[in-house]
Amino acid sequence: MGDHKRDDVQRDFLKFTSQQILKILRNEKSDLQEKLLVQSKDRKYQVWERNSLGTQLWSPEVFWQKLDYIHNNPVKADLCAYPEDYKYSSAKFYLKNERDWDFLIHHEE
Repeated sequence: MGDHKRDDVQRDFLKFTSQQILKILRNEKSDLQEKLLVQSKDRKYQVWERNSLGTQLWSPEVFWQKLDYIHNNPVKADLCAYPEDYKYSSAKFYLKNERDWDFLIHHEE
């Protein structure tokens, strides 16, 4: 990571991705945006958990395990039948090579 501190990179990543997610939800007039409403002192919406923990992806096996876990969360929550069916997931990108989100890039790029 060079001169970049892990906490700074994580903070910037979470800020950027939450802004992108909220922008998409706003543009699509999604009901999900209202579920993220918190009206706290420092923010109107909460996309990520406040105490999210980073996980070291020290091998390709660990990376794929974590990505599979993330992709299958909507299935386990009964939001869809298959990971690639969940609108707000990168599963379709990884499983079918279909890019619905402009900001997605493959982890190997």
